[in-house]
Amino acid sequence: MKKISIISPAYNEEDNVRACYEAVRTLFEGPLAGYEREHIFADNASADATADILREIAASDPHVKVILNSRNFGGSRSLYNALRYATGDAILVLLAVDLQDPPEMLVEFVRLWESGYEIVAGARAVREEGFLLRASRGIFYRLINLLSDIDLPVNVGEFQLIDRKVWEAVLQRDDHYPYVRGIIASVGFRRVIVPYTWKARTAGISKHNFSRLINEALNGIFAFTNAPLRLCTYLGLALAAFCLLYAFGATIAYFIRPDVAPPGVATLIVSLFFLSGVQLAFIGILGEYVTAIHSQVRRGPMVIERERINVADEPQQSARTAA
Repeated sequence: MKKISIISPAYNEEDNVRACYEAVRTLFEGPLAGYEREHIFADNASADATADILREIAASDPHVKVILNSRNFGGSRSLYNALRYATGDAILVLLAVDLQDPPEMLVEFVRLWESGYEIVAGARAVREEGFLLRASRGIFYRLINLLSDIDLPVNVGEFQLIDRKVWEAVLQRDDHYPYVRGIIASVGFRRVIVPYTWKARTAGISKHNFSRLINEALNGIFAFTNAPLRLCTYLGLALAAFCLLYAFGATIAYFIRPDVAPPGVATLIVSLFFLSGVQLAFIGILGEYVTAIHSQVRRGPMVIERERINVADEPQQSARTAA
């Protein structure tokens, strides 16, 4: 019997974790009855009753594995750490416990996987959310596809079913701040995209506020492209050339018409502040890359776990860690 692993990260989701568990169990008692179930919950140090509920569920169902983090390490790191524990023949990378990604899509995902596709990716064709967030997400996907050399499908998140061989390739990526959907897109393999409606949350409060979404977007951009640094180089050269041309033109104007040539004070002030602003922007972009390098070099554990429940095996190690 083939096994399907489902990863569900959680943080302060006491209103949703049980419903998520029941929805997945119902699927494997019905249309997916021919498959073995492995449901892995990763709790990111919730301050509510989420961990207690997960303990109760795991105590009554050996198909449920629970990883409790010692603190909140962020959604991406917690997800990637939980992904290392998957033992299935196919892995649903992320099923949000708020059920905004409909669990029933897993039936179609498994069917397509069995037909030969190694990555079955859900695309949020319809989003039940505000215009600002929809527009921001659309801009991000188009921007990263423009800047990077990978094809990141528009509106595709981590709601993807991947084959075991894809899972192994994903875990070879040794990244301290993994952008999981980008890693999946970068490894290749045969992929099909299935559109669906991303539902509005019915219980609890979303933890993905606008600032966190911006941080996730920047992580994706800086992880998969050096285009911002290259743009800084081009703009720096262009500004230097423009300043030389302006200086040359101002000198010629002074000798031809000294009475109408600018006295220079205003020009210097404008140039100084403009160039200072550009330099600060470039330093900020460079700092983002330096910070990423700093985190990679210092290493340390991606996630520190406080407790594991129904987990017997050690997680899959990345290539660098294993070495």
